[in-house]
Amino acid sequence: MNSQKQFKRRFSFEFFPPKTPAGMEKLQTVRDELARRKPDFFSVTYGAGGSTQERTIDTVLKLQDQGISTAPHLSCVGSTLENISALLSHYQDNGINRIVALRGDLPSGMGSAGELRYANELVEFIRQHSGEHFNIEVAAYPEFHPQAESAEADLLNFKKKVDAGANSAITQYFYNADAYFYFVERAEKMGIDIPIVPGIMPITNYTSLIRFSDMCGAEIPRWVKKQLEAYGDDIDSIKKFGEEVVTNMCERLLTAGAPGLHFYTLNQAEPNLKIWDNLGLSDEEQIRF
Repeated sequence: MNSQKQFKRRFSFEFFPPKTPAGMEKLQTVRDELARRKPDFFSVTYGAGGSTQERTIDTVLKLQDQGISTAPHLSCVGSTLENISALLSHYQDNGINRIVALRGDLPSGMGSAGELRYANELVEFIRQHSGEHFNIEVAAYPEFHPQAESAEADLLNFKKKVDAGANSAITQYFYNADAYFYFVERAEKMGIDIPIVPGIMPITNYTSLIRFSDMCGAEIPRWVKKQLEAYGDDIDSIKKFGEEVVTNMCERLLTAGAPGLHFYTLNQAEPNLKIWDNLGLSDEEQIRF
């Protein structure tokens, strides 16, 4: 793990593009609260097959204009080279210099995967199109991608993305720090030498956590799951326990040398800020790790 300590630590928050004016207004409030912590960047997700394309672009440019670097997610499945090229040029022209490059999911009913089928092909295309203009983030899966043939195949796919030109990686969220440490160790043995930043999902709702985790293959440790089940409908206890679990995990990650944290905010400020403040991240001089 020590080799990750060589990288400058960075902290970021992820949003999804709102569907309504009221949602955008709420996001603006959340953005303002999180911006006071001076994160390195925000990121904005992209729907399956580019289904939120216009809203993603609009949200990214609005947030970028307010003074904090904002990174659009860009997926290749279901898209065309022409469309991806136009998006890259548009972002470049508007001062965007970071992109989260993903394979993405094919929406149900859409027959073709498009001209690029894998994230490493997208990374390679971005480099061909824009040279070194963009800092390219890619996804990493400490507990392995749910569609991967094997753990080894998943690591090889990750290496392809790095070899294609990725600068850094953001992991799927997890609640088992050992899975992250082991993944990083395996990646480094394969010659991968980029920051691998843990993705952090605050625990605020048991039902939605189970649903999200089943979809993306994130394991909830049995003891955490059983305790959350025991709280039933006691939302305050779920949030308090979740805050403690995630804060402790983040402390362990940072102490061991993780190069920062990426918070999956679900467009909420409070759960993320509680963890942030528990960790003492507001003042760079006072970070304890």
